[in-house]
Amino acid sequence: MAGAELAGFRVEASDGHIGRIDKHSADAGRAYVVVDTGPWILGRHVLVPAGLVKDVDIENETVHIAATKQQIKDSPDYESGRHDGDVAFIHLIEQYYANRHM
Repeated sequence: MAGAELAGFRVEASDGHIGRIDKHSADAGRAYVVVDTGPWILGRHVLVPAGLVKDVDIENETVHIAATKQQIKDSPDYESGRHDGDVAFIHLIEQYYANRHM
């Protein structure tokens, strides 16, 4: 959601809770959210393209995404500082979600 501060919002996959938003980018053409999965998959961070965001519930501070928990779990690892601004990595993420089987 343009202009909204989403850090800290709960993130819900199509089949359940996956974590909280650590940060998000609104860069033109490359918007994404970084999700901190917490203890669910050992504190891993994953990058999710903003195009997968189905709904942002401001009142309940929850973001719903169009992906399953397994798809998130199987996604490439995101490392802050290493992948920030890495166009090739962002393209890899976009391809991963574009080729997913629902």
